[in-house]
Amino acid sequence: MQDKTRDTSMAGIGKTGASEPVAAVSFTERMLASEGFMALFREGMSLVEATAAYLDGDGRNDSKALDRTVGLAYASESMRLTTRLMQLTSWLLLQRAVNEGELTRADAEREHSRVVLAMQDSNMAADVYGQLPERLRDLIARSQSLQARICRIDDELKGKAPVAQPSNPIAGQLDRLAAAFSGK
Repeated sequence: MQDKTRDTSMAGIGKTGASEPVAAVSFTERMLASEGFMALFREGMSLVEATAAYLDGDGRNDSKALDRTVGLAYASESMRLTTRLMQLTSWLLLQRAVNEGELTRADAEREHSRVVLAMQDSNMAADVYGQLPERLRDLIARSQSLQARICRIDDELKGKAPVAQPSNPIAGQLDRLAAAFSGK
């Protein structure tokens, strides 16, 4: 008697023998559920705390010592900084809520659509920016670096990230050979 059962232990092969679609692994979603995300989260929250401490403490004294033009630049840049950090904090908290099962990914995306993670351009002259307190410039640079990383992750989550094409070191040579033998 012949055994008519099929071995269906192979991934992607169903009982009919036909290939069934296998869900792709999202490395970005896996990263968001990993310790790597928690390190990013802690970095973001630490930056928020450091910024608040500076702006409410030494930053007040630093801003009082600035001339009028640089003082206005200080006010403008500190507002951009706090706005940027509020946006990043919102994104980080939403991702943590997904990780902890408080929100689904779809719920988080709906909430996130209310917050824009746009890079903010400053049109401040370099010489004026250079006169801002060093601590403020450091906080701005750190927040922009964090924002760039979070925007890249967010784009990958939404499928907007550019796909890197693997380079083929001999593709050009093969094209030239094909052209040479085809008589072109």
